[in-house]
Amino acid sequence: MKTSKLYFSIISLALASLACSIFVGGPDYPAQTIPYSPNEVQNMRTQIEQAFLAGAESGIVTLQITESQLTSYMTEILQAQADPPFSEPQVLLRNGQMQMYGKVNQGMFDANILITMNVGIDEITGQPKVEIASADFGPLPAPEGINTAMNTVIAEAFTGSLGPVAVGFRLEAITIADGIMTLTGRIK
Repeated sequence: MKTSKLYFSIISLALASLACSIFVGGPDYPAQTIPYSPNEVQNMRTQIEQAFLAGAESGIVTLQITESQLTSYMTEILQAQADPPFSEPQVLLRNGQMQMYGKVNQGMFDANILITMNVGIDEITGQPKVEIASADFGPLPAPEGINTAMNTVIAEAFTGSLGPVAVGFRLEAITIADGIMTLTGRIK
């Protein structure tokens, strides 16, 4: 009787562990996380429209985007994808770089990730150019094609957020500091 209870306990424990995912580490998330807010996405869209309206008169467009706006916007972008490369984004804008934290799942393993990016300007298109400076996936191997996937997500976020108002717009400068990304450009 005791043997059958022991086997039942071991089998139950094994089945329970298969049903759960195992957290295997990775970089620590920021101490204070940025919550998703659809209002932040709407505020960003409103700011973009206002910046382009003001730029129509002066020819110069200046736009400031916050960590909260980018985190919320990236959350919406990832939620709309059938198979997103990661979940729970946290975007920090510090020391001239964009840092994007997230959670990745590979099979039964979960890990935190940190992708540090340099954001510049493509000389030919006048659009943002994102280069991954480093990617930390903890003990998991970096997903295949992560550079392409991240560049696609960021480009989609930029073109999607600026949309039709960006016609005739050429980006000239991007600065990142103290939680704010400032984009400056001209309307042709």
